[in-house]
Amino acid sequence: MTATWSKNKHTARIVIIGAGASGIAAATRLLEQGFRHVQLLEAEDRIGGRIHTIPFADNVIDLGAQWCHGEQGNVVYQRVKDLDLLERSGDSAMHFVRSNKDTLGEDQAKALQNFMDTSTTITDADYEGSVGDYLTQKYWQNFPNMDRTVAKEALDCIKKIFCSSEACDHLFELSPQNFLTFDECEGDHNLNWRDKGFRQFLRVLMNVQQDQHEDLGTLKGHVLLNKRIAEINWQGTEELQIRCWNGEIITADHIICTVSLGVLKEQHKQLFVPALPAAKVRAIEGLRLGTVDKFLLEFAEQPMPEKMLNFSCLWLEADLQELRGTEHFWLEGICGFHRVAHQPRLIEGWIIGSSARHMETLTEEKVIEGLLWLFRKFLPFDVAHPKRFLRTQWHSNPNFRGSYSYQPTYADELRTGRWDLQFPLATVSGRPRLQFAGEATSRKHFSTVHGATETGWREADRLNEFYKVRA
Repeated sequence: MTATWSKNKHTARIVIIGAGASGIAAATRLLEQGFRHVQLLEAEDRIGGRIHTIPFADNVIDLGAQWCHGEQGNVVYQRVKDLDLLERSGDSAMHFVRSNKDTLGEDQAKALQNFMDTSTTITDADYEGSVGDYLTQKYWQNFPNMDRTVAKEALDCIKKIFCSSEACDHLFELSPQNFLTFDECEGDHNLNWRDKGFRQFLRVLMNVQQDQHEDLGTLKGHVLLNKRIAEINWQGTEELQIRCWNGEIITADHIICTVSLGVLKEQHKQLFVPALPAAKVRAIEGLRLGTVDKFLLEFAEQPMPEKMLNFSCLWLEADLQELRGTEHFWLEGICGFHRVAHQPRLIEGWIIGSSARHMETLTEEKVIEGLLWLFRKFLPFDVAHPKRFLRTQWHSNPNFRGSYSYQPTYADELRTGRWDLQFPLATVSGRPRLQFAGEATSRKHFSTVHGATETGWREADRLNEFYKVRA
């Protein structure tokens, strides 16, 4: 572009691709800053992205983001803390159940829980192994006297629980950078949204009035749904062009791309014209978007005993070997199940990695059949057939291709990371043309809604600063 760029906040056309937390954060911030022409293009038939709250059972459930993780330094918490929306879930004792229906004693369970809470954060910047190497070594240092058989079962279970938190398939591919660079927000990490769901945060961002349930607030008239993108032409002319799958052409002066890392990995070669710079491609190919899925089972009445709020599964080696030879092999990827706040008749389960991706391909009937088989295998009490059942399929959805991002050791080998994913593509004179936002572009709060929100604000502020000096 030339030095005579004539646009201003009133005339610059900004198109944001993706109406998840980062896209909504960017759009609402831009409108607050005085930009007039802001448009969000969303491939789904709803807003929210990986925030997806729906009515279910006794109120609502979150198919995506579920808890507000931390308080200090958490922009989600800071935005809603005075609105009486959040509630402390409280700490609950973990139950570890073996595949022969034995339950670990209270002392053993407490020791394992304490290990998970306190002994697994990597602080050594020079550590060269994977998180799996680190955790395994640390574990056996902490439990030298536990029965070796049970200790190994527990370690395998703990690894899966950590995988569900980090979204990796296994810990031996997870880089220590996930712990060294992540800035954990102090405070309660399991703040729940009572009977409102995480969508309440988006409503706050959009300034939706309480009695207007489906309203878009300040984004009314700025969102186009079912707009899947086929091509983004970001260079060559002054005007940027976006081609939708239906052939429609939309022009812009600035594009903020907030699509998931999974979509970037799958589509970047055909999506961007011209091709993205090598450093950006290296980051897209080096980082990963993992798969973590949920099961939601509604019963006529709560099947778990009153004092049991959760259970995690410990497989006996013989049972595990037998399982792997059956059609239920995917059950190995299940971490455990727990009750859900404000849902007295519900239990929720979690499944990770390749097991989750396979589960997504099965019929609902086959998934329920497998879960009931698992309950019979592990639990000393009967679990009835659920009244209603839901499972998430984040990897199968072409608009997501996964759940949240992590840095594998492969990215370390490529000498790449989130800093390469987040940088904008600008003209010689510094005008941002193609910008990137979303949780995967957050250097300190990746894999979280507060991280995604911060990146949306970051890119909005980038444009605001550009136009400030041209006011």
